[in-house]
Amino acid sequence: MRIAVCLKYSAGEWNPFDASALECALRMEGAEVIALAMAPPAAEKALEQLTRLGVARGVLLTDPLFAGGDTLATSYVLSLAIARLKPDLVLCGRQSMDGDTGQVGPSLACLLGLSVVAGVLEAAPAEEGINCRTRDGMIAVRLPSLMLMERSYSLRFPGLRSRPGTVERWDAAFLEADSRRCGLAGSPTRVLKTWENQSGKRTCRFLAPHELLPLVEELRQRQQVQPTPPDGGMVLEEVWTVGEETAEKAQAIARKVTRIPRTDDIRAIVELIREGRPAAVLWPSDPWGRLHAPQAAALLQTGLCADCTHLETDGKRLFMYRPAWGGHKMAKIACLTEPQMATVRIVSPSSDILVAGGKGVAPCYHLLRQFAEGIGGQPAASRGLVDAGLAPYSAQVGLTGLHVSPKIYIAAGISGAVHHTCAIEGAGTVIAINPDRKARIFDYADYGINAAFSEELLTSILSGNNPHTARGEQIQW
Repeated sequence: MRIAVCLKYSAGEWNPFDASALECALRMEGAEVIALAMAPPAAEKALEQLTRLGVARGVLLTDPLFAGGDTLATSYVLSLAIARLKPDLVLCGRQSMDGDTGQVGPSLACLLGLSVVAGVLEAAPAEEGINCRTRDGMIAVRLPSLMLMERSYSLRFPGLRSRPGTVERWDAAFLEADSRRCGLAGSPTRVLKTWENQSGKRTCRFLAPHELLPLVEELRQRQQVQPTPPDGGMVLEEVWTVGEETAEKAQAIARKVTRIPRTDDIRAIVELIREGRPAAVLWPSDPWGRLHAPQAAALLQTGLCADCTHLETDGKRLFMYRPAWGGHKMAKIACLTEPQMATVRIVSPSSDILVAGGKGVAPCYHLLRQFAEGIGGQPAASRGLVDAGLAPYSAQVGLTGLHVSPKIYIAAGISGAVHHTCAIEGAGTVIAINPDRKARIFDYADYGINAAFSEELLTSILSGNNPHTARGEQIQW
């Protein structure tokens, strides 16, 4: 079996999702593994080192024509290379850590005419293909196929006696690439502006532990302030939405909104869009949308902006805003082709109270769940707990998980990385519990308790219980 693994090299290191894909390939006994990267010539040395791990061939796609390419242009170049390699299986990481779009894998599968399997945690050869464990359970996959790997494998280190192999350089001429579809020239999306992401910051007031339950009860009773509706400025003539989730966003920027139903038959959706010729199409930024929207963009040869948090228009062009580089920056993006398309971040339904735990509560996450249920809330988790296997992916809050807006959000043992705080901006009140007074989470919280989440802390919290906080009496330790 021949396996092609697509890798992204950025800031001097391999994207960890792609590194996971490579390790998965290397564990498949008897497979010929080809490592494929599109990068500047300086990446050749790093790609050469991968051949010490058991990679049979390293292929570097490098040419000045490839520079500045968006996800569609990148997918096009990779598709030409993979068509030459003729692999049985293509592995890609679910997303990169800098762009976070998750678009290249699905777009690539569409351009190659391959079926695509998302959310792969483990994969191993079987008699008639590959057996995969995904976030949705075990499935059997027939080859050829493309799989999107989660960050579930750790890439091995080279052996002391291993020797590097050679790396092949393929340029645009070798690939017979159409220069109009490469790099900046072939990119329908344009980043107009970027800036440091400062949204979501709050002023934190620190509490004693026994003050927490009375505060929660007060906040529970407080009437939530409704957001101010849009002022009805410039709008597009017509915007389509795939499904109902993005209809509200569409109504704020369009004179007419047309809803089309979700279906896994992506070509049927594309045919409707071709016939209707809307100015813009909005997709939900959930696992279904992140898988299907890039395939539609590849078929329509149009731009797609991922995970948008805000949309605006001048009446002709749609301007899309999204967090990038792990949430550290915000970017304003435009699409030069029509339909202009975006996946739009939607708020996941939840209880009025969410209690999320991070790696700092790993030893006592069971107590956190009991605490959440005891105050009438819903337990949640950061990516650290989910990656450790202590909480399900369906409970993950963050850039690669749920975007939430509960009335009360309690973050315990969460440091406050950008990819987490950017997903809780819509929360009414944020309460942080952390032993590190300088933890970033306190910059994004309204209230804070400077302590480690533990059984002792819970005893202190409950000591403030009184008849007016009856819910606290339900908690059993």
